[in-house]
Amino acid sequence: MLDPSSSEDTGGESDPEVFPEAPRKAAGKPCGSSRTSGHSQPRQSTAPGGKTGAKDSGVSCGEEEERKERERREKEEEEERKMKLQIYVFVLRCVAYPFNAKQPTDMARRQQKVNKQQLQAVKERFLAFLNGETQIVADEAFCNAVRSYYEGFLKSERVSRMVQSGGCSASDFREVFKKNIERRVRSLPEIDGLSKETVLSSWIAKYDAIYRGEEDMRRQSQRAHLSAVSELILSKEQLYEMFQQILGIRKFEHQLLYNACQLDNVDEQAAQIRRELDGRLQLAEQIARERRYPQFVSADMEVLYVDELRSAVNLLMANLESLPVSKGGPDFKQKLKRSSMNNSFLDMGDEGDILSKSEVVLSFTLEIVIVEVQGLKSMAPNRIVYCTMEVDGGQKLQTDQAEASRPQWGTQGDFTTTHPLPSVKVKLFTESTAVLALEDKELGRVVLNPTTNGPKQAEFHRMVVPKSSQDTDLKIKLAVRMDKPPNMKHSGYVYALGQRVWKRWKRRYFVLVQVSQYTFAMCSYREKKAEPQELMQLEGYTVDYCDPQPGLQGGRVFFNAVKEGDLIMFACDDEQDRVLWVQAMYRATGQSYKPVPPPQNKTTNCRGGSLNQASPISLDPSQRQGVEELISAAPCHFDHAALFTILQKNTLQHRMKDSFSCLGWFSPGQVFVLDEYCARYGVRGCHRHLSYLKDLMECSENNVLVDPTLLHYSYAFCASHVHGNRPDGMGTVTVDEKEQFEAIRNRLIALLDNQITHFRYCFPFGRPDGALKATLSLQERVLMKDITTPVPPEDMKKLVQRCLEKAARINYSQLMEYAQIKGDPQAAPEKRLEDLTRLGELCIEVLQQNDEHHSEGREAFSWWPELMAEHAEMFLFLYQADMDAALQIQPVDSWDSFPLFQLLNNFLRTDPHLCNGTFHKHLQDLFVPLVVRYIDLMESSIAQSIHQGFEQETWQSVKSLTNNLANVPLPKVPSLPLSLPQMPSFSAPAWMGPLCDNTLQGINLPDIFNGSATSEDLFWKLDALQLFVLDLHWPEPEFAKHLEQRLKLMASDMMEACVKRTKSAFDTKMQKASKTTDFRVPPSVCTMFNVLMDAKKQCSKLCVLDSGQETDKQWQQYHSKIDVLIDDAFKEMISSLVSKFAAVLDGVLSKLSRYDEGTLFSSILSFTVKAAAKYVEVPKPGMDVADTYITFVRQNQDILRDHINDELCIENMFEQWYTGSMKMVCVWLTDRLDLQLHMYQLKTLIKIVKKTYRDFRLQGVLDGTLNNKSYETIYNRLTVEEATAAVKAGDGLQGISMRDSEEEDD
Repeated sequence: MLDPSSSEDTGGESDPEVFPEAPRKAAGKPCGSSRTSGHSQPRQSTAPGGKTGAKDSGVSCGEEEERKERERREKEEEEERKMKLQIYVFVLRCVAYPFNAKQPTDMARRQQKVNKQQLQAVKERFLAFLNGETQIVADEAFCNAVRSYYEGFLKSERVSRMVQSGGCSASDFREVFKKNIERRVRSLPEIDGLSKETVLSSWIAKYDAIYRGEEDMRRQSQRAHLSAVSELILSKEQLYEMFQQILGIRKFEHQLLYNACQLDNVDEQAAQIRRELDGRLQLAEQIARERRYPQFVSADMEVLYVDELRSAVNLLMANLESLPVSKGGPDFKQKLKRSSMNNSFLDMGDEGDILSKSEVVLSFTLEIVIVEVQGLKSMAPNRIVYCTMEVDGGQKLQTDQAEASRPQWGTQGDFTTTHPLPSVKVKLFTESTAVLALEDKELGRVVLNPTTNGPKQAEFHRMVVPKSSQDTDLKIKLAVRMDKPPNMKHSGYVYALGQRVWKRWKRRYFVLVQVSQYTFAMCSYREKKAEPQELMQLEGYTVDYCDPQPGLQGGRVFFNAVKEGDLIMFACDDEQDRVLWVQAMYRATGQSYKPVPPPQNKTTNCRGGSLNQASPISLDPSQRQGVEELISAAPCHFDHAALFTILQKNTLQHRMKDSFSCLGWFSPGQVFVLDEYCARYGVRGCHRHLSYLKDLMECSENNVLVDPTLLHYSYAFCASHVHGNRPDGMGTVTVDEKEQFEAIRNRLIALLDNQITHFRYCFPFGRPDGALKATLSLQERVLMKDITTPVPPEDMKKLVQRCLEKAARINYSQLMEYAQIKGDPQAAPEKRLEDLTRLGELCIEVLQQNDEHHSEGREAFSWWPELMAEHAEMFLFLYQADMDAALQIQPVDSWDSFPLFQLLNNFLRTDPHLCNGTFHKHLQDLFVPLVVRYIDLMESSIAQSIHQGFEQETWQSVKSLTNNLANVPLPKVPSLPLSLPQMPSFSAPAWMGPLCDNTLQGINLPDIFNGSATSEDLFWKLDALQLFVLDLHWPEPEFAKHLEQRLKLMASDMMEACVKRTKSAFDTKMQKASKTTDFRVPPSVCTMFNVLMDAKKQCSKLCVLDSGQETDKQWQQYHSKIDVLIDDAFKEMISSLVSKFAAVLDGVLSKLSRYDEGTLFSSILSFTVKAAAKYVEVPKPGMDVADTYITFVRQNQDILRDHINDELCIENMFEQWYTGSMKMVCVWLTDRLDLQLHMYQLKTLIKIVKKTYRDFRLQGVLDGTLNNKSYETIYNRLTVEEATAAVKAGDGLQGISMRDSEEEDD
């Protein structure tokens, strides 16, 4: 199954661009023989059958052709399979021992992509939220934002395409929502104590909760963590598994190749690299000798090409040499250094570089574990014993103390030494009981010489005891573990005899030391010595098995190392030990010949694990032959450019299908392997990027999202290389590279042109981030004919302009198709207008999305906004044709098209590029006559409604209407002979909203309804009309100013008529009012005051020009006239009402005048009261008149306070009322200055004055007004009169006094 072989003639039919002639010869012949033998019998058996078939029916031509086609396909599949297996072998070696590249850690982390099922689940979650089926609490603003996001983004066909293309992630969904809400939150008013950043973070948190749904957060975070780790750094095992999937390699095939290549053996991989580099140098020399150069654009590049090959190999050698000997692979930091040497690999081990003994440094770690002591019989059981341990006479360590009856410890001591054969001493002591003893008594000792190959488990050792000791069988159980340092490749006792070193045949302890990547040494050591006694550098030597040498005593199996002028013979006692030594030295010498054990030894000694690794015994001969062919093929004989193209293409296809939204970016592990492959096997950078560009463009043409930055980087690299700028140090340019570059350039121009034209669909909602900007920059770069001459800005601008013109037509046709609007000329005008409005909303949404998501082009080119404005005008021009056709069929004096104007104008006037543009001006020209006609008719309607309303006005407050009626309809324009317009529903004033909803809860009615029905209807209509015109936001300043002035003049005239009608009605009411204390202010009078108050308030709003236009003196005089009219009417109405109150007080004072001193009526009344008091109880005098007046005052105060809704008006009225009343009483008392007040007069006036003072003070009249001169005069006069009456009549006042008293009857 692993055998990638084919028939003998297969090699001649493979694609020369993919698999060249040399690799087929190197790796095809052995496999071909096995393939031929495997199929020889079926072919021979069909020969007789063919003769028989010719006699009977024969084989049809169709079946024969089908058989040939099937064989051809099988042969192609077999060739492709063989090729992928060979590529996988090279990839395995790159992963096993990288020395040029490492996995990058600074790449942008790719997000998990969203698939169709996840998109559908997200839609269902957001729909459930909008239907109120979740527990997430949100306000109306957030719900509106989510609804807009759901309708405009999630349900968009472009999102479905983006998900299908594999370029959409959850992060993209979140960023689009974030942009949407940022625009919405910026438009919200400021709220004290709540910042907009807080609102944004709260909305984002709620969005995340909706997006996640009911998922387990902990499980999700674990999945995200694992995916992030696999996206960043991969282990070797993960890289193996990834490229098995990429190349279609089965697991057992990987295991066979892994064992055959010895990928777990770092030394073998380093030796393989050294052999590969030597082969590349030899190939470069062969090319130079035979002059088999590729075809270059210039003949001068041939010599440079060979120099580049040599320099590349020297750089690889320097990189390999810079690696520390201890480790290899991606798990260590590499310090790459460039080599200035031009010598080859074979020259690096020259005699001039002699290794000194001091350069060979080994460091060992020893672990000594003392377990127990046995045979300690001469000591008392309670005696204390302990052990000490030391290495090479250095620091001593001591165990804990134990009793002689149980000498057990389990103590470990750690030591470090530089001696390959250290001396370890362990001693047993007991505490000395003698008084004068200075040291404890030694009971026994043991001396060991451990090696790295020694046993690791604890063993018993006999201890040497003093002569006087009785414990002759004393044993100690301990373990000595000596770790093998990384640069120590093998060690052991070997016999050796050489010509330059080890000149005596003797058993020595040898260590194979790796000093650097290219320097190995065979060193012999003595005990307790850190430096080797003798050493030999292995550079230039060849190791191999050999037969036993006669005359040499010692050793059973032999091997040797040979070099020009030198021969060293080695011997071991064990076959397995010999195999391990030969394999270790084979890796160290870098020789191309691989030693093979003699056949007789293979059968007698089968314990060696390394033999099994070199050629797996479990394989049958055909499988072993296929594996050997794959791993022994010389890499320098392959066309690695073609192999890398296949590898990179398969890697990109695998990357595009994984769970990450990669946009064409490789993962760090993939980048690492591809970088290492290119560096190790000499793939030119230009070829790599040309292949990458082809693969990326193929993905883009198949509607897969690709990051334009990738295209830009690879194209810039290739362009720089082709034009001789040496981006990777390569100065040679082949003809094939230049031709491929030109073909890719033309193909890329067409691709970018198409992407700019379809920018809404290639980069939906601005995703990927910055893609449009990168595409524009790349288009400019591709149009450059070289790397220095820039493209003229006008050429680039014309190209983009042409693309955007086509984009406008495409976008509008797509929009019409999405809206499903059919231009049916027979459709009703209402339906045409409805469709037109919906289409206008969609057009605005498209243009807003263009501005929001595709405005990044201005970062690349300053003229991008200008071209996007032209694109928008072209887009609106297409809409204009449909709009004109729909408006032409609307009936005369129909106002249903005003919402369309508002919709379009509100968008256009805020866009600096479209405001007063071609389409905007056309829109204004269409609606100017309609607006003028509308205002004319509304003016006539309002004027007639005022006339009819005041003729039939009952002056009943609208407040009382709302208290009596459950539902109040909106005020309507009275029916006129003409077909007059009604107020458009979209411009209804906000204060009428609650009435439309049939609810008045939580509303302060006096703040809403102040005046009469006619006045409120007038003010509402004027306000609604002005709001309607204001909401039009007419963009042309002159016409907008004309409309505003006309409406303000209209409001002024209407307001003047309203004030005059109200004043006339008030005068009529006052003339009919009573002058007695039974007078109560009618509610209608209060309503009239409210009307004037409303008129004064509405005047500043309805009759004053905005934006500082009141510079005309005539306009100022006109407004001052209205203000004066309202103020005069208001003052006259207050004065008239106060005069009415004064008339009532005058009637009361007239009654008191009858008690004046000296009058006949006063004498009769006084006598009658005194006479009647003798027989019956007489009521207190003066209480009836005073109480009646006080009740009159209080009730009228309450009426005014309850019905008039302006506090300033009430205060002004009460001040005038109080001042007038006090002045009238003061005048009445002044007229009687010479007269003494009658007791009845005194008591009545005291009560009236005191109660009036207190009542008006309770109503808020200020003390300065209350304590005026009139009141002080009255107070002093009544106080004097009270004192006089008290002297004359005693208790005649019956407790009534001007002094304050809490006992007074209220």
